[in-house]
Amino acid sequence: QVQLVESGGGLVQPGESLRLSCAASGSISSIVAMGWYRQAPGNQRELVARRTNGGITTYADSAKGRFTISRENAKNTVYLQMNSLKPADTAVYYCKLDFPGYTVWGQGTQVTVSS
Repeated sequence: QVQLVESGGGLVQPGESLRLSCAASGSISSIVAMGWYRQAPGNQRELVARRTNGGITTYADSAKGRFTISRENAKNTVYLQMNSLKPADTAVYYCKLDFPGYTVWGQGTQVTVSS
């Protein structure tokens, strides 16, 4: 089974950008959907961005216009570009890949937006 490792999180100031990466241990060419989720302390895990193989992309209202989900099959990696970050974006971010028959989650990467 494929394993995922997220990276790219960190501490940034409001207005700055980060690009999160989700590297898979195997090929992602067969995935049926990819997504990024986040969980802030005391909150439930929520969808940030998701894209299906059919090209249907969904963004949380809070992410629209600022975040972009993408993939690079040659590197078996999924990305989340986050611009104009706000303190409300502070959370642990998780990637999730849906393969035919099973789903895999990464371990999460912390994003902290603070001045």
